[in-house]
Amino acid sequence: MTAETSTASPDVIVGTGRRKKAIARIRMKRGEGRILVNQREYTSFFSTEKDRQRVVAPLLATGTATQFDVHARVDGGGTTGQSGAIMMGIARALKKFDPNFDDKLRAEGFLTRDARMKERKKYGRRGARRSFQFSKR
Repeated sequence: MTAETSTASPDVIVGTGRRKKAIARIRMKRGEGRILVNQREYTSFFSTEKDRQRVVAPLLATGTATQFDVHARVDGGGTTGQSGAIMMGIARALKKFDPNFDDKLRAEGFLTRDARMKERKKYGRRGARRSFQFSKR
């Protein structure tokens, strides 16, 4: 059995999170609570406190902040999208580890995919909705 399909305390738990254009691949294993994002400590990777809190929120909600080492690989998007993608990936991995966490994680909104994306540019316009300046004469 692979780590993804086993339910009896697997050694590596994986989860995928997405937000805007960011995609995060999460690998969690038993440890002392280190969180690495692209081989860097998450406190140095994210400059704002809001993004740092978003990354650890699922672990704090389930009380597993010091039980797992988290290795996150994130691509695309900006820092807000990346932190949201990591949050969702960690929540999905925790749900795989213990299905009883589902209610707590879902109540906090960690398992809900935020589907808002940047609106595409339309033809005949300057941007998604912005039009060219109107000239009466």
